[in-house]
Amino acid sequence: AAAAVAAAGPRRGRLGQEARASLAAFLLGASVAALPVALGSPTALLAAPGLRGRLALALHVAGVNAALLLLYPRPLYKIAVRACFLGFAFGCGLLLSAGRSAWRHFGWYMCSLSLFHYSEYLVTAINNPRSLSLDSFLLNHSFEYNLAALSSWVEFTLEKLLFPELKQITWLSTVGLLMVIFGDCLRKAAMLTAGSNFNHIVQNEKSDTHTLVTSGVYGWFRHPSYVGWFYWSIGTQVLLCNPVCMVGYTLVSWRFFRERIEEEEITLIHFFGEEYLEYKRKVPSGLPFIKGVKVEL
Repeated sequence: AAAAVAAAGPRRGRLGQEARASLAAFLLGASVAALPVALGSPTALLAAPGLRGRLALALHVAGVNAALLLLYPRPLYKIAVRACFLGFAFGCGLLLSAGRSAWRHFGWYMCSLSLFHYSEYLVTAINNPRSLSLDSFLLNHSFEYNLAALSSWVEFTLEKLLFPELKQITWLSTVGLLMVIFGDCLRKAAMLTAGSNFNHIVQNEKSDTHTLVTSGVYGWFRHPSYVGWFYWSIGTQVLLCNPVCMVGYTLVSWRFFRERIEEEEITLIHFFGEEYLEYKRKVPSGLPFIKGVKVEL
């Protein structure tokens, strides 16, 4: 589970076949960022691609996909094509970020979003390869998650057309970018600290080797992975200067994590009893106005 639990497991840190394939594919997709150099137009490929730019992008996508088909058998290809898609999005984000178009801040967002999803897979591959699957990319997290992302894109586009000056508040986008970096780094630190027991699916059965982790980022917050995701998600909307989605993301995320933490802490109390209750008394949840499950004495 994403709680403060760790279990003894195989030695971590060595990249397995799936992790190596995903990393190579991610970098291959991100190589789209080098196309403008080859075309002699370093900043204009996505802002005003023209026929030559569109053709270069199409050839890059086709060539990369053909390379993946040749390099990997079908099970690894499924991993590689997802990682490559995220790498391509990251590379396109870099191109938008480097330009001076009105879409610059959206480029920051693309980099943040694609790197978040890819790093979820890579850290899981390093940390807990036994739980690794295509779902570790979190690309199919839930219908609600996908709807929230789509809503933020629609709001950004509409407001860019109607109120273009709203999307050029660089200091506000910079604050959002810092929130995104902080949130993602905190979440990945939590995953690495929890070790091989971290799983994207909440676990309801306790193994004999499970121990309560109270060190590292778990000494700051009881649920650092949730804290990281909470501020990361809100930060993406601050970055985009999306006032409607910023409020919506805050309210929905807060409610989701309040219910998730209460539900999860019932399991943790069942697992660890007084040991977890003592930890709960000393360390805050990390999320504003969320104290976790109430315990009747």
